[in-house]
Amino acid sequence: MCTMIAETSSISGMAKNENGWFAVTRATVGYDHATHSKAEHALLIDFTNYDIGLGARVALELDLESGRALLAQLQSAIVQAEATGLH
Repeated sequence: MCTMIAETSSISGMAKNENGWFAVTRATVGYDHATHSKAEHALLIDFTNYDIGLGARVALELDLESGRALLAQLQSAIVQAEATGLH
């Protein structure tokens, strides 16, 4: 069953694919059928900049446990970065 879960937001960052580094302008996070992982459903995360072409994309498929671990790591790194006062 398709979940149709997808959230997209504008972001500012850099990503690397087989063609090298490129600016990313959008992140899409969803939960639906996996394409390449062994799971039937997965968290799907895409970092894209379609303004420079369809190849400007980095994609992840994660199980829910891995997604939770990644979220915790992101939250911890953000808290630590904010505590430095360097942002």
